[in-house]
Amino acid sequence: MRIIVIGAVAAGTSAAAKARRSDESAEITIYEKDEFISYSGCGMPYFIGGEIDNPEKLTPRDPAFFKSKYNIDVLTKHEVLYLNGENKTVKVRNLVTGEEFEDCYDKLVLATGAYSVKPPIEGMDKNNTFSLRNITDMYRIKEYLEESAPSKATIVGSGFIGLELCESFKALGLEVAVVEMLDQVTPGLDEDMAGYVEDHLSENGVEVHTGTSVKEITKEGVILSSGKKIASQMIILATGVRPNTKLAKEAGIHLGDSGGIKVDKKMETNIKDIYACGDCIEHYHVITKKPIYRPLGSTANKTGRIAGENITGGNLEFRGILGTGIFRVFDLAVGQTGLSEKEAKSMGYDVEISHNIKPSRPEYMGGKEIVIKAIADRKTGRVLGVQVIGEDGVDKRVDVFATAITFGAKAEDLFHLDLAYAPPYSTTKDPVMYSGMILDNAISKGRKLLTATQVDALINSGDEYVIIDARVEGQYQKHHIPTAVNIPHNELRERLGEVDKEKIAVTYCNKGVTGNAAQNILICNGFEKVYSVSGGHKTYKRYMEKKKK
Repeated sequence: MRIIVIGAVAAGTSAAAKARRSDESAEITIYEKDEFISYSGCGMPYFIGGEIDNPEKLTPRDPAFFKSKYNIDVLTKHEVLYLNGENKTVKVRNLVTGEEFEDCYDKLVLATGAYSVKPPIEGMDKNNTFSLRNITDMYRIKEYLEESAPSKATIVGSGFIGLELCESFKALGLEVAVVEMLDQVTPGLDEDMAGYVEDHLSENGVEVHTGTSVKEITKEGVILSSGKKIASQMIILATGVRPNTKLAKEAGIHLGDSGGIKVDKKMETNIKDIYACGDCIEHYHVITKKPIYRPLGSTANKTGRIAGENITGGNLEFRGILGTGIFRVFDLAVGQTGLSEKEAKSMGYDVEISHNIKPSRPEYMGGKEIVIKAIADRKTGRVLGVQVIGEDGVDKRVDVFATAITFGAKAEDLFHLDLAYAPPYSTTKDPVMYSGMILDNAISKGRKLLTATQVDALINSGDEYVIIDARVEGQYQKHHIPTAVNIPHNELRERLGEVDKEKIAVTYCNKGVTGNAAQNILICNGFEKVYSVSGGHKTYKRYMEKKKK
């Protein structure tokens, strides 16, 4: 059997290696139009910033490696011009010699990846403007930094790559500005969680511009759609990627609603014996079962393995993704999995939202505060998605949530997880368990929550309500929710007569724990319409500060 793979980065090499492990006799050839193969694209910002000193650590495998270990022929600088699924042939051009030739296959795998989106900006063809998609891009950026020694950089876009480069450029001593077309940074997060990231960027000296776009790139820098000018000697376009489907489309291969190549669970396209994997394909969501496009290295490797298994007679099926991701910006880790609040609501879910602010481990062991926003379906109790931000222990929590959500966990199930505990690693009741308790209390035990947005709406609704600040007087005097009355938690039982049982009652503290305790006191004393502010005063204050900007 002759196998041809088009593309030699994560998915393509994974497919070829798995095919070889399953079939020792197959002839396997990979065509790759670039010079570099099987590289760690996610590590590129850290080489640019100097955290990785040797670029070869990102490109540990070359064609000779694949030939010696797997008996796979990898031909770089070879571009497949078109493929014919009917007679099973491809036309290839050697980009070094210009020679063109035809090859044939029994099974073919498309792993053509994705390309950087370049928005229509006037002047974007200047030699100080870059995208970062592959190793060649990385070297061009590094070379420009060393030869031109820019002092200021503007990054257009605030996704993973854009924000990771913020840290890299600041480490090199550059002044950095970020421009984001949306009203928030990190488009994948909900607005309330994105605020933490934006604040952290500002605290680390990054100039953040949201709700605007770059209209023009000049010799002096960039001009925004608002007319504001930002001085820059270097511009990075980090405005996302799109699936590279030109070859597939011309061959009659169907594309999905998201624009990626449409494949079945075995990675096969609509044309028999042609498979696809990696960043060029459309995925489907574990929860919604609907198609989505989420290009990530982990998913590329996974889908590559599935394709390699099945082209050699296997029966491995793709089970979907949650879009789990994590990135670091300075000393802050930002992770997410599943649906955001915005996505869940757009799909018709009646959601319960909790904001859980806890230390990653005991403070006496150096624990750092982490913020967990969890979204659950009120109807079924199923956890739909989670966003976690903090300096310590974020990756662990995101992975636990991703596992739980994958297997359909309900909010109540999170409390029953038998998680590892010792003071250097966690609190006795892990923040994951707390999030489950908060959500389950709200869904099934009458301990209802209000988000900051809902509190703001209540204040302006005209309904009769009372907001109880359960903190000590000094904290209340420093700052409190408008119209709130101060009844400290330790005085609430004696002062119940001051609270009208007919009104909607809302309780809060700094982060949520004492506010919930005050809520319990009211409920146990016959109050029926009682809510606690999700995430407490800290979350509400952040919401109001963002609203005023």
